[in-house]
Amino acid sequence: MNKKLLSLYSLKFNPFSAEVPTSALWSTPSIQSFCWRIEQQIGEGGFALAIGDPGTGKSAALRILVERLGNLADVMVGVLTRPQAAVADLYRELGHLFSVPLAPHNRWASAKVLREKWLHHIENSLYRPVLLIDEAQQMSASAFTELRLLSSAELDSRSILTTVLAGDNRLAGRLQEAELLPIASRIRARLRTEALDPSQLLQCLNHLLKMAGNPKLMNPSLLQTLCEHAAGNLRLLMNMANDLLAAALEQEREQIDEKLFFEVFALDPKPTPKRS
Repeated sequence: MNKKLLSLYSLKFNPFSAEVPTSALWSTPSIQSFCWRIEQQIGEGGFALAIGDPGTGKSAALRILVERLGNLADVMVGVLTRPQAAVADLYRELGHLFSVPLAPHNRWASAKVLREKWLHHIENSLYRPVLLIDEAQQMSASAFTELRLLSSAELDSRSILTTVLAGDNRLAGRLQEAELLPIASRIRARLRTEALDPSQLLQCLNHLLKMAGNPKLMNPSLLQTLCEHAAGNLRLLMNMANDLLAAALEQEREQIDEKLFFEVFALDPKPTPKRS
């Protein structure tokens, strides 16, 4: 955290950093609806799906979801960090996430211990444990299948885990594969993040600046210019705004305006052709 940046512009945090506090994140109505659906689903379990192009707010949606679930009493949440791992490593990470000692070489015993832990939690809280998997398009078909079998009970009539799969649009294609159709048929809640229009991007910028403590850090015309050049992509918008903030800090400018925008993002001049 750059203390000079915070003091010069009276900021609580950098509003354009990837480390914005979760409580300050901006979310669309569709993200709010998805989080609400998951809150209702944890009483019954099953799969949920969040997909979208990179930079359209999918990771922010997962952060918001984790925080909302964390505010509920007795909810057990685990976030899988290595979706590309083999089945043995999948068991190792599940054991770590849910505080269960597992022996990955003995898959039957590991599955039995995990399921007993989840069933015990359900009996005491009525909530299904929650597993979030980001970049799920990287998972192998065998890992998907193992997870599906782990999370079902009583001849597949009862789900003992709530699993949120998140990834880019390749994940939707993966779920159409024959091996993964049983998972696709079990998805109960869906979120698709898409490119945003300039007015939505402007709402996001204004929200972040307000939460950071300086809503007038950038003038309205600059905000509009940024939103029009971001191609609907939140990550691109944040990167451009962060570049401007860094340039303003380097020059110790009191105001961040369109003049600085054209200085920072000026196109390289085309070479003048030589006359023969």
